[in-house]
Amino acid sequence: MTPFTTVTGIAAPLPTPNIDTDVIMPKQFLKRIDREGLAIGAFHDLRFDATGVERPEFILNQHPYRAAKFLICGDNFGCGSSREYAVWGLLQLGIRAIIAPSIAGIFFGNCEKNGLLAITLPKSDVALLLSRAVGRDTCTMEINLKAEMIKADGLAMPFKINQNRKQLLLTGADHIQRTLDMSPQIQTYEKDQHRTLPWFWNRPSA
Repeated sequence: MTPFTTVTGIAAPLPTPNIDTDVIMPKQFLKRIDREGLAIGAFHDLRFDATGVERPEFILNQHPYRAAKFLICGDNFGCGSSREYAVWGLLQLGIRAIIAPSIAGIFFGNCEKNGLLAITLPKSDVALLLSRAVGRDTCTMEINLKAEMIKADGLAMPFKINQNRKQLLLTGADHIQRTLDMSPQIQTYEKDQHRTLPWFWNRPSA
């Protein structure tokens, strides 16, 4: 995964509450057995009409939001089904962080597993960020993960993040890599068990 340290980019406002995973990644894009080619599926039915023509009224089809790296969202973003494709598609579209008053639990977990920064803030703080995002001259923001700080047009807003999630994002490691990095400790633990619990390792086979 791509490490997240300090990222600067356009923030797009998506204040509608309860945007679910079927909106983020419609079901017709769930046929792939790999993670490739999903950018086209992200918000597909909002971005395109039935003939495949872009909908000019949708925020991500407008300048400068086409290049958005951050989404400032409404309550309960990512609700609905547990499809991990939704996170994959957002990442392939170039989205690096989601900021909302609340983020659905399973979607939040899928963000952690795939390197998408998910930040929850009080509604008043999200409203301040939205006020910057809606202005084309003020929508560029910086997220410094190490300092846990969002900067936007003179605004400096702290946020909190679980420290285990923070380290995964800073290093670009996933859960499997985190386990592999602990191989020496695991081997030491097993050697100690061989010594202190030999019966556990020498059980007769069935």
